[in-house]
Amino acid sequence: MVNNQNSLAKKSSETESVNYSSIVASASFKELMRQKRNFILPMSIFFMIFYFTLPVLTSYTSVLNKPAIGAISWAWVFAGAQFIMTWALCIIYSRKAAKFDEIVEKISAETGK
Repeated sequence: MVNNQNSLAKKSSETESVNYSSIVASASFKELMRQKRNFILPMSIFFMIFYFTLPVLTSYTSVLNKPAIGAISWAWVFAGAQFIMTWALCIIYSRKAAKFDEIVEKISAETGK
């Protein structure tokens, strides 16, 4: 219990000594934010468009009502594709997040924390 309190006190004193202004102003941090924005924004826009296309098309058109494979309509194919898209985006994000973590480690090494 005493060791936990000592380590918590040590961590809080380390946190207080971090100069966040210099980290935010660093080139590495700006590069991290640029890379994250350039990845997350297009992926989010793609996801939202792909996700909301199904309810819009099924509500206001009949284009997805036509049979695709036997009795299965294009609406079901599109709905299945949404599951595939979600898994694919999760896998892509997980891989990209590992690269973001490498940049964070680089920033931590630069600041000595």
